[in-house]
Amino acid sequence: MRMRGNDIAACLVIALGVGGVLAGSLLGGPSFTTLPAVDPQPVSVDVPMPTAEPEPTPEPTPTVETVRFSATGDDLIHDGIFLQARERGGDHYDFDFAYEEMRDFYTQFDVNWLNQETLVNDQFDASGYPMFSTPGAITDTLYNLGFRVFSLSNNHSYDKGAAGIEASLEHWASMPEDVAYMGFYNLDTYDDYVYQTVNGITFGYLSYTEHTNGLPTPSGAVHGVVYLDDHETIAKQIAAMRPNCDVLVVSAHMGTEGSHEVNDFQKSTAQWLADQGVDLIIGTHPHVVQNAEWLTGANGNTTFVVYSLGNFINAQSSRDNVIGAILDITFQKTTQPDGSTSLAMLDPKLHCVISQYEAGYKNIRVIPYSQYTDELGAAHGEFTLSREYIESVLRNSIDEQFITLE
Repeated sequence: MRMRGNDIAACLVIALGVGGVLAGSLLGGPSFTTLPAVDPQPVSVDVPMPTAEPEPTPEPTPTVETVRFSATGDDLIHDGIFLQARERGGDHYDFDFAYEEMRDFYTQFDVNWLNQETLVNDQFDASGYPMFSTPGAITDTLYNLGFRVFSLSNNHSYDKGAAGIEASLEHWASMPEDVAYMGFYNLDTYDDYVYQTVNGITFGYLSYTEHTNGLPTPSGAVHGVVYLDDHETIAKQIAAMRPNCDVLVVSAHMGTEGSHEVNDFQKSTAQWLADQGVDLIIGTHPHVVQNAEWLTGANGNTTFVVYSLGNFINAQSSRDNVIGAILDITFQKTTQPDGSTSLAMLDPKLHCVISQYEAGYKNIRVIPYSQYTDELGAAHGEFTLSREYIESVLRNSIDEQFITLE
């Protein structure tokens, strides 16, 4: 067979390749073809990165601030109370024992308010009923107990004349700067406005009395009280203070002594104060507890009134006179992102307190009802005072929704 030229060439190539392999085998080792190393080259690839979603802008939220507020009734310092304080103190008056069992109670509150029923000073000799003057040491005890706000206008304000008011004002001015007191006004200007800011809430305080036991404003007096029927002066004071405070508190010393019934003057006065825009009305003077209620003012505003807190401490001889109440109420201020504000008054309750003393009016002191026992009541100096009787007085005088026995 004849092969074409191309076929011959192909056969030669095949033969040479086979021969090379065989030759390598014959020489005793494998035959490798080594290729030059090639360095890997980095490859640049544009990969799109995921785009992070922007954080949403948080919605503005309101700011909420709260103050838990207490108001305590008549601090009525009969001679037995200060004489016992002098006996305990020796060369000074020591009132601590009389209030010691209330110490823990007041630590719950941001603001503690008190009706100081008697003049307080060291310029006049101490005296009790009917023309009171109380040694200045009592305010050291009250301050240490937690009180910072004191109402001074009451039926005993003129017991020592113009000099008694000035002596009392000098004493209160000597107290620490965080003490607020009100009720003795400059009789020319009536602009003795008192404010207090706690937890971002500003309180304004005013204090008035129905009468001064028939004693007129002393001749030549620089300071004196404003009577509750002086609507013109009170309206001006409220109008001046209202824009400057979140909460306007008025003490109204009014009512019938010894009566649990709210009289017509109390009702009409409270409604008129609500119509002026007052937030809280604290009633004192009857020396027994009276009811509380919500009122609606002329502008649709809400006002809370307690008509009488009764006594805090005293040495009176009636069972009902030793049963007092302490108001517990929370104020909540809400500020919106646009700066507008609103105020809420929350869960008002009345806690009971008892003025306790043994036979001969010994060891006069005040005790929270939560710690009061029938054994203490049986040992009361002038009468038996059971828990059952105390609770009946509270329930017959005060709406159940406002009573707490804690």
